Amino acid sequence: QVQLVESGGGLVQAGGSLRLSCAASGISFRLNAMGWYRQAPGKQRELVATISIGGSTDYVDSVKGRFTISRDNAKNTVYLQMNSLKPEDTAVYYCYPPLLGGDYWGKGTLVTVSS
Repeated sequence: QVQLVESGGGLVQAGGSLRLSCAASGISFRLNAMGWYRQAPGKQRELVATISIGGSTDYVDSVKGRFTISRDNAKNTVYLQMNSLKPEDTAVYYCYPPLLGGDYWGKGTLVTVSS
């Protein structure tokens, strides 16, 4: 059974930093690209960062230069380091393998950035 458990969210002032973690189980973690998504109130979920099996990364323009995605295959965990946070980064953040079918979304972790 696929399980994705996100953690590390919280309330932070604009300009601050947070590090999100996502522990995955039930999948061959090292054989899956991983992604971080976010869903702000009243908006659709969007993909903000991906990391390939080989470690290549990609980001949506709005977070480039501020967010860094990384992975630890030994721990089956993907991370999202978020710096210079802005109020518009406020959202529930989820991790998910972009190429995995099905519906195994976790509960996410809430990030709130105050101005």
